[in-house]
Amino acid sequence: MKNIQGIYSAPSPHWVGNGFPVRSLFSYNDHGKSLSPFLLLDHAQPTDFTLTDKPRGVGVHPHRGFETVTIVYQGEVEHRDSTGAGGLIGPGDVQWMTAGAGILHEEFHSRAFTKTGGRIEMVQLWVNLPAKDKMADPGYQTLPSQDIPHVPLDNDAGYLRVIAGRYEGKAGPARTFSEMDVWDVHLKANHSATLSSPAGRTLALVVLHGTVLVNDAEVVREGQLVQFSRDDSLVQLESNSDAVVLWLSGEPIEEPVVGYGPFVMNTEAEIRQAFVDFKGGKFGQMTSVAA
Repeated sequence: MKNIQGIYSAPSPHWVGNGFPVRSLFSYNDHGKSLSPFLLLDHAQPTDFTLTDKPRGVGVHPHRGFETVTIVYQGEVEHRDSTGAGGLIGPGDVQWMTAGAGILHEEFHSRAFTKTGGRIEMVQLWVNLPAKDKMADPGYQTLPSQDIPHVPLDNDAGYLRVIAGRYEGKAGPARTFSEMDVWDVHLKANHSATLSSPAGRTLALVVLHGTVLVNDAEVVREGQLVQFSRDDSLVQLESNSDAVVLWLSGEPIEEPVVGYGPFVMNTEAEIRQAFVDFKGGKFGQMTSVAA
């Protein structure tokens, strides 16, 4: 079994815009090297919103040097960016956006959701890009729920959705710049499953719901991150309640991580240049729907 290196609890929630109360399970400031290629994970906990006339969310903001992965569990989110792309993602859908050389982006509760109100829950994961790809053309992949493989776990323990990478011969639809597995694991109460991550990869699990006994050694609760060593391969998960766990396994990018807010590069000079390019309009132009 893989050795557990640490278990970390999320800090108190904070608001991102006026539409997403999130807990930051990790960020590049605290785990940027040890969890490479993963940089940050925010969980917008299940939150009920009343109906309104004006969409809630996050207005226009820039990104450079990495990718954002948005997984919707409940509710609907509309997004737009400075390439002219955009769309709507609902329960089970994923948006995989490559910021690359620079992009402007916004995300709001969908217009239909805004008019009816309801419950929002989502996750946003930031994935680093290798230095050679940090200035790649921006773009995004819409991964609808029906295109994400849904693989039963052994012994009727639940199921696993393959967003990126492979599991039991099933390949996830996300195209990635480095090797990784991003799995959305749903465990039934009082069941167990054994999963593996190739030796040499980083591995972290984020428990979004429920309580999970890991490797018959440590109890990991909702809102906690468990980090593993890079040796060995097997991880056993046993749930005493229905549980939802994100599995993040990746080939580490052994390069410096220098981040400032929405920019993640390799050097301080590249961060300064990102600000110059952003202020100079090189990320494109767009007007927020909230303007």
